[in-house]
Amino acid sequence: MTPTRRRLLTLMTAWSLAACGPGPVPAQDTPALPADLRPQANAAFDAWLSGFRGRAAARGISPAALEAGLAGAGYLPGVVRRDRTQIQTRRSFEDYLSIATSDARLARGRAALRRHGGTLAAIEARFGVSRHIVAAIWGVESAFGERRGRIPVVSATATLAFDGRRGAFWEDQLIAALRILQAGETTPDGLRGSWAGAMGHTQFIPTSYLAHAVDFDGDGRRDVWGDDPADALAATASYLARNGWRSGLPWGEEAGTGPLSGRTIRPQAGGPRFTVTRNFDVLKRYNNSDFYAATVGHLADRLAGGGPLRGSFPPDANGLTRADRIAVQRALAKRGYEVGPIDGVIGPASAAAIRDFQAAQGLAVTGQADRALLARLQ
Repeated sequence: MTPTRRRLLTLMTAWSLAACGPGPVPAQDTPALPADLRPQANAAFDAWLSGFRGRAAARGISPAALEAGLAGAGYLPGVVRRDRTQIQTRRSFEDYLSIATSDARLARGRAALRRHGGTLAAIEARFGVSRHIVAAIWGVESAFGERRGRIPVVSATATLAFDGRRGAFWEDQLIAALRILQAGETTPDGLRGSWAGAMGHTQFIPTSYLAHAVDFDGDGRRDVWGDDPADALAATASYLARNGWRSGLPWGEEAGTGPLSGRTIRPQAGGPRFTVTRNFDVLKRYNNSDFYAATVGHLADRLAGGGPLRGSFPPDANGLTRADRIAVQRALAKRGYEVGPIDGVIGPASAAAIRDFQAAQGLAVTGQADRALLARLQ
C-alpha cells in the first residue's frame, strides 16, 4: 500500500446511506450499527486516549476540536477484527471484476453518468482526467454513492491507533480527522466512513482528504460525504492529476484487442492479460493493486460503451466457471432462496443459501458451490 492511501482490496458490506447538510444523517435515523461496531468499555483504550490528547494538542489540534471530536469516541472491537482478517477475505480478480462490473452495477453507473454528466464533464475539463475513469472509481469505491460508510471515523482511527498495528499511521489519520473537524468541513456526527476510516463517495482517508479534497461546487466546504458527489469526484480527479495522469492516454486494454503494445500484466493466473500504460500505474497510486487498477480501467471502458472481456478465467478450486456459479445462484433463487446479487460470486448470501439447500436435502452442509451441487440443482 502507498503511505497516503490506506485501501481495502475487498468490497465493503453495503450500508444504505442518505445525507443531509455537511454529512450523513444522524445515526438514529439509520439502522443501528452491528454491536461490535458500537463503542464498548475498554479501560486501556481510555488511558491511551487520555495520553493522545496531549500529543494532539502538541500537533496543533485546538481544545475545542479535541473536545468535540473525542466526546463520543470509543473502542470498536469490530474494527480490529476486520483489520486482522481482511487479508484472509480477499477475492480472486475474477470475483472482484464480476462484482464491480455486474449488470446491476453497470446500470447504476450509466444512470449516474446521465444524472451527473455535466459535473463529470466539468471535472474532466479542469483536471484532464477521463470522466469515465472518475466514475469507475466512484463505482468501485461506493457503488456510485450507495455505500459511503457510516462508522464514526474518529472512533475507527482511534481504535486502530490504540491497537498498535501500524499505530503511527493510524494516529496520523486520527489527527487528520480532527483537523477536518477543526476546519469546519463537517460535524463530528457527519465524519463517518468505512471501518478503516475511508470516507465518502470515493473513500478518501483523512490524510488524503486534507491533501487533495476540493470545493468544486463553491459552497465553502470540501464535502465528500453528502448526497452531491461533485466535491468527491473532483477530489479523485485532482488526486490522479497530481500523481501524473496523462490526459488522452488510455489506462490500457485487454491484450490483443487493440493498438496498444508494450508492458502486459495478468492479474490472475490463467485469466486475461492486459496491455497497460503509465496511467495504469497512476491508478495504482489510488490503490496499489493490479486487481484494483484493471477493474477500474475495465469498468471505465464498459461505462464508455465497451463490451465485456474476450478472454476467460479458469474454473475455480471447486471446478466451476463463472457461468456455472451463476447457474447455481439462479437455480437457488428460483427455489426461493435469497442469494444476493446473481453475479457468479459466492458471497455470504449465496453461501448461506447453499447451506440451507444442503440441509433441506439432507446433504453435507458445506456452503460451497461445486459440480455435485450444480448437478443436484439442475
